[in-house]
Amino acid sequence: MTTTESGIGSGTVLITGPTRNLGRSAVLAMAGRPAAERPDLLLVGRAGADLARVADEARALGARVHEIGCDLARLADVRAAAAAARDLLGRGAVRPLRALVANAGVSSSDVRTASADGHELTFAVNHLAHALLIGELLDRLTAPARIVLLGSNVYSANLPRKIMGVPEAKWREPLDLARPATGEKNPGLTASGVAYANSKLAILYYAHELQRRAAAGVQVLVFEPGWMPGTALGRGAPAALQAMGRGLARMPGVSTPKRSGPALASVVLDDRWAGLRDGAFVVKDKVTEVRPVAHDRERERRLWTATEHLLAGVRAGG
Repeated sequence: MTTTESGIGSGTVLITGPTRNLGRSAVLAMAGRPAAERPDLLLVGRAGADLARVADEARALGARVHEIGCDLARLADVRAAAAAARDLLGRGAVRPLRALVANAGVSSSDVRTASADGHELTFAVNHLAHALLIGELLDRLTAPARIVLLGSNVYSANLPRKIMGVPEAKWREPLDLARPATGEKNPGLTASGVAYANSKLAILYYAHELQRRAAAGVQVLVFEPGWMPGTALGRGAPAALQAMGRGLARMPGVSTPKRSGPALASVVLDDRWAGLRDGAFVVKDKVTEVRPVAHDRERERRLWTATEHLLAGVRAGG
């Protein structure tokens, strides 16, 4: 079932990370929909040729598009991007905001790496930046509205991940997760894998708490595109691992941006998902129950409180 004229596609969708892979594919899938189902698009990503290119491609498909330059590793940039979106909405340059898609993500290969604000980079981009953006725009969403966060099953190690040595989340207090590691030596890829898994567990916790605080007409969902090796997510990894990822991406059954982008567009736009709330976890095109560790009211509350503390400075600065 696709969108109705009074649904998500009748308004505006803001999406982060629109320039490559999953984000680009989802943008073009939304832009390529029939006119009655095609949203206006606010593309939030690094300013430059890649952002301009995908915006032009979406316009060529018939969408009304605005580019908003933003480095998600800089919270001041994120707040400015939210202000730019509020301005476009306020003066009617786009239709009402019906969906916000927190698609962008990174996996830093060195957990000592800090964002511009001094936070561990993976946690800063995957969680803090999107929490700030959503917080700044939550009151501008027009019901029915949908917030879609990008999740991953890596927070819990199943048998194949254990065989491959993929680390699962090792949750700590959120203020500790936000601190870069110290020392002269890179703690290594296992530490970076744990940091990535922790950031994805944080997204699930945040989604559950966000739903409790959002208006009745706002749905919060988490989308897992499936395993997509070889994408830009691991661009900080050693060259050999990146090459291995590109090889694995050619295996049968492995998710690709070409297949997963339209699936993300569906979760953002289609009436099929209208009954879901509470951070429902959609893997590819099926609602899937998360593992018990991903439901913890106390952790969710403490993450929310810590996030507000970490973002207070940038909010006060504006």
